Amino acid sequence: MKEKNDNAEQQVADKEVERQFDEGFRKKHRRPEKDRFFAIRNALNLLFMITAVVGVIIYCTNDNKTPGTVVVLAAMAMKIVECALRFIH
Repeated sequence: MKEKNDNAEQQVADKEVERQFDEGFRKKHRRPEKDRFFAIRNALNLLFMITAVVGVIIYCTNDNKTPGTVVVLAAMAMKIVECALRFIH
């Protein structure tokens, strides 16, 4: 009798876990509304990534490290501006 009871409880628990698992996949995540700086932030992020890669390439290929450092610092400045726009939102 105890085995039947344990088996029934396990089936109920399995169904509950399966239900919660299915609900997790069906739930839609709330998308944040686009702020007024969305396009500017995306452009700044793209420029940051490109500039950072170019800066690292310049830094690694030149004997003089100053130009590469300046380009990477400029990329960091773009990222700081993008972060500031995100905080303003």
